[in-house]
Amino acid sequence: MTMAARGVGFLTRLPLCSQRRNRFPRSISRHLSCPGTIAASVGSEEQPSGVAETGDGAGRGTEDKTLQKKFSEVQKERREQAQRTVLIHCPNNINEKKFLKYLSQHGPINNHFFYESFGLYAVVEFCQKDSINSLQNGTHTPAQSTEAAIPFKSRFLNLRLKNPSSQISGQPSVQTNNQLPPSSKKLFELLNYAESIDDQLNTLLKAFQLTEENVRLRHLTCSLIEDIAAAYFPSCVIRPFGSSVNTFGKLGCDLDMFLDLDETGKLDVHKNTGNFLMEFQVKNVPSERIATQKILSVIGECLDNFGPGCVGVQKILNARCPLVRFSHQGSGFQCDLTANNSIALKSSELLYIYGSLDSRVRALVFSVRCWARARSLTSSIPGAWITNFSLTVMVIFFLQRRSPPILPTLDSLKSIADAEDRCILEGNNCTFIRDVNKIQPSGNTETLELLLKEFFEYFGNFAFNKNSINIRQGKEQNKPDSSPLYIQNPFETSLNISKNVSQNQLQKFVELARDSAWILEQEDKDQPSPSSRQAWGLLALLLPPGAGHTSLSRKKKKKLMSEKVKGLLASIKTNNPDSSTDTSGKRAISTQA
Repeated sequence: MTMAARGVGFLTRLPLCSQRRNRFPRSISRHLSCPGTIAASVGSEEQPSGVAETGDGAGRGTEDKTLQKKFSEVQKERREQAQRTVLIHCPNNINEKKFLKYLSQHGPINNHFFYESFGLYAVVEFCQKDSINSLQNGTHTPAQSTEAAIPFKSRFLNLRLKNPSSQISGQPSVQTNNQLPPSSKKLFELLNYAESIDDQLNTLLKAFQLTEENVRLRHLTCSLIEDIAAAYFPSCVIRPFGSSVNTFGKLGCDLDMFLDLDETGKLDVHKNTGNFLMEFQVKNVPSERIATQKILSVIGECLDNFGPGCVGVQKILNARCPLVRFSHQGSGFQCDLTANNSIALKSSELLYIYGSLDSRVRALVFSVRCWARARSLTSSIPGAWITNFSLTVMVIFFLQRRSPPILPTLDSLKSIADAEDRCILEGNNCTFIRDVNKIQPSGNTETLELLLKEFFEYFGNFAFNKNSINIRQGKEQNKPDSSPLYIQNPFETSLNISKNVSQNQLQKFVELARDSAWILEQEDKDQPSPSSRQAWGLLALLLPPGAGHTSLSRKKKKKLMSEKVKGLLASIKTNNPDSSTDTSGKRAISTQA
């Protein structure tokens, strides 16, 4: 019951339209302002709140002059927004004006949009939370003739028409917001008609990134699940983490969330006065893990039995990180619910920082991730494959290695942190500066085309057999164990986030990286015309082998790489001031720490 993500997958050769199409359709969401509330003005093709605008191919961190919000501020605003919002399953022949007029009886509406997922749905945000109570007070529990309904009151509602025939005649259908990435055919057209490889990378980002509406729907889904969990833990918070909030998520990605019980367990200093200390009577268990398993087991049962739209509930409690997996029919999201996963949220905040520092970061990460999926290097099924998180960390590491660096190391972000940024989680130092505006932008002006090509060159020749990847220090280090791929966890530094990757999968990654570097190298020599049916640039990397450029033979590839290495060594020996360029005049990879 999940929302099918029609991602890049294996693009096939498809016929092109004779004329160029409008690449990015206008957002259809409507923003109805109300007193005291600033309606979000971000359209579906724009960045989610708090993220820097993507510039042209060689975007710079210095271009965006507007102050950016802290991760915590964005998440707080989104949660408050979600608490004023309802999700309504609507009839297909709904009259939009009458629908809004009916809901406005309960209070002014700030924002709304429609989308399709197993039917027509409306996301409606009121200006005040009191409007939700008013609407629920006028809502009825459905009467079932053959089945018994469980009278659970939520903000996931059904709308029925008393006189359906009066709604049909002459009424235009509502415009719906797309919650899926573009089809393979549409993506082929977009990339083939791009003006440059830099333009291709930015086009891919705009086509696949989460829209404003999709972000709202994700936070609303978490808020609906929070309503259920709050029956047992009134002060709990369901927080989204991972791709849904770190600005690297693409349309159709899963929704990761965790049950945060920290607020429930905190002592209130105002209650702690006088000679007495009152405590709740609680049940005790041998370990925190067992407590987590019991809590998730109960929440899972509640979702399965009482949660509207929650289907396919699986309780995976013996995993390293216990979780409850389910599909939410109304939103179409595949959801994973864990408990007290604060370090994962901190990792999401770190990626949010890196994605906000320079407009090239997200474009490069999206392209590398799509390339990896198209080449079957990643999978939605757990196994020996490289994960999207590992790929993202590899891109960050690569950008730290440029000269000058495009991204700062985690240790440097820690060194400029304020006292309020100090954070210790489970004994791990997770401190780093949280205000993006206090970080000095990079002076690096390299194009996305160059960065993509040299990313493949860098990791196509990386000494994985002896070196590890470490974004805390931004330099290669000896591997602490024999894992084929070792990427240090940024916060739990004794852990390898890529421990699951097999030697065969790593070798496949290396070979495909070398092939891709060669394909991009050929673009300097022979670029097809936009009207040509031949794939070029980034598009050639996303096609299955044989559909784009002819694959380079192993012998010729080895010879070209050997010649390039010899040229680099020769330039170093001459102590030439321009030794940072190779024999073809392109910038070489920096080996400076």
